[in-house]
Amino acid sequence: MASLFTRIIRGEIPGNFVYKDEICVAFLTINPISTGHTLVVPIEEIDQWTDLPAATSSHLMLVAKRIGLAQKQLYNCNRVGLIIAGFEIPHCHLHVIPTNAMADLSFENAVSHIDPERLSEQAEQLASVLKTI
Repeated sequence: MASLFTRIIRGEIPGNFVYKDEICVAFLTINPISTGHTLVVPIEEIDQWTDLPAATSSHLMLVAKRIGLAQKQLYNCNRVGLIIAGFEIPHCHLHVIPTNAMADLSFENAVSHIDPERLSEQAEQLASVLKTI
């Protein structure tokens, strides 16, 4: 059975994409810790980041870095956090999170609902800035 992320990648479930190439995609999470919280996900369905081929792992980090630079520019945050937890969905994903303090990186701060229109607007803004990086 396809993971939730595979279904989003295939377009079976809506997603607010900010980036896509032949190796990975990036989209905003529906339970953000902060505005702009983005997931970088390999297209290939691999459960744990430690199982990723080296080339895929390197590529995901480069994409996450570009997204982080775009987030810093757009949200004027002090830092961008990167979390690879891997417990929520059995499909590797990197959380790229704009932040101003370590305490901001707690999943306890994640919202349970965000207006889909607002999420779409945020995705458009981040994708636009990302094109300039």
